[in-house]
Amino acid sequence: MENKDAVQSLAALAHETRLNIFRALVVAGPQGLNPGVLAEQAGIPAATLSFHLKELSHAGLIVARRESRNLFYTASFAHMNALLTFLTDNCCAGQGCETATSPTCC
Repeated sequence: MENKDAVQSLAALAHETRLNIFRALVVAGPQGLNPGVLAEQAGIPAATLSFHLKELSHAGLIVARRESRNLFYTASFAHMNALLTFLTDNCCAGQGCETATSPTCC
């Protein structure tokens, strides 16, 4: 992942509504959620949801799939993991930490 990609992803997540939407999609897993359920969970109108979904999609954090006439959004777990790897790439001066709860360094 390049710096510009990480910045774009982090900027997309730096909005409370988009962060909530992304987290809901992470919880939903690979099956994803349709826009109606997302709008209800986020408590926002469909037009507002559409704007936020576009931003998350443009950042590569979510993907849409069509099943018949229904649209489902899913978190891009590959992109999320790439972002996490980018953020922690040189953790602890390259020595590596065993776990987040009991680091061997830092």
